[in-house]
Amino acid sequence: MIKQFIYKLQYLGLTLFLPIASFAQDSIMVATDTSLVENRPEKPTLKIGGALRFNYNLSTWKKEQVKRGGDFGLDMFRINADAAFKKLDLHAEYRFYSKDFGGGFLKEGYVRYHVDNRTQLDFGLVQNPFGNTTYNSHNWFFNLPYYLGFEDKFSMGVKFHQQRNRWVYDIAFFKNAMELNFGDQTETDPSRYSYDVAGRNKEVNQGNIKTAYMLAEDKQIGISGMIGGVYNIPTGNMGTRWAAALHTDLTFGKLNVKLQSMYYHYNPADSAGFNSTVDLAAYGSSYTVAGKAAIHTASFSYKQPVKIGPVTDITFYENYAYMQKPQQGYADTQMNVAGCMIAAGNLVTYIDWAAGKNQPWLGPEWQNGLAQGNPDAKWHSRFNINIGYYF
Repeated sequence: MIKQFIYKLQYLGLTLFLPIASFAQDSIMVATDTSLVENRPEKPTLKIGGALRFNYNLSTWKKEQVKRGGDFGLDMFRINADAAFKKLDLHAEYRFYSKDFGGGFLKEGYVRYHVDNRTQLDFGLVQNPFGNTTYNSHNWFFNLPYYLGFEDKFSMGVKFHQQRNRWVYDIAFFKNAMELNFGDQTETDPSRYSYDVAGRNKEVNQGNIKTAYMLAEDKQIGISGMIGGVYNIPTGNMGTRWAAALHTDLTFGKLNVKLQSMYYHYNPADSAGFNSTVDLAAYGSSYTVAGKAAIHTASFSYKQPVKIGPVTDITFYENYAYMQKPQQGYADTQMNVAGCMIAAGNLVTYIDWAAGKNQPWLGPEWQNGLAQGNPDAKWHSRFNINIGYYF
């Protein structure tokens, strides 16, 4: 675990912490306070952090970009805030992307109440307890469930978390996706981090339950379920959606293995011709996805400590996903990412070779790749380097 050096400033009873670094996967987050409830701070504390990331990519299906030798530019700038007072915590992360990728938006933000040392309540824009969390992948691109709204997804609601002996329980209710427009028949705004139902429909009144059994501190198996409503804007009727998953996250020394199989089904109350697919939106734009599918993922990583100048370790990974669409005439989707993460103090670099077939972000099949797809689609790839400084 990377150490944090913290500067402390006393001002009007408020303790301000400026963390140098704290690392996780794509969204390098401030570590959750795991101290005992009775030892929590008696005075309000605040931790401020963030990141600045730049990105280089070379995509095989973009012929003119290939001629230029790829493009290098801004990925994202973000600010994190973590506060604590007695049994209460607050966590928030706001991100700034380019206008074409949604501009600025809140990735996550919630208040946490520590009932006791093993029980917590989160309220606000909260991560959905479904599948392997926080991530079902190791690379910068995540894995296919993310692009369908089932990995590192955040919604507006409340979550109950408890650990008893070897069992971990998460129960949550989400009123809706993060709402930015409070109109009567407004569509979901695409300026968001999580992929949410958009276009003609809105996701509402969602319930999640997740149970995991800890084989050891770094080994767990679990099952997840989700059920909710799909409000159709043109008709004013309510449809349904549900999903279920089996998942495991196992660490053997330097090797980590994440396996997951899931199935989802949307039943929108829309007119004929619109009830076999739904639209999802994030990062400023939307695309269409199949109304039902099974998704199988296998993610492997190997962390190797090194001493190469400032580099302290290199994590190699191979992450694969397959989306099976049962509808007649629909072409399946595949995704594979191989690469490594290089950690050098506050600087973290992802080097990925990402390939996809009917994957919107990895090929020309943007609007329909995750829906009917193209039966003649070929594999396309993107060489990507993401460089981030986390403070």
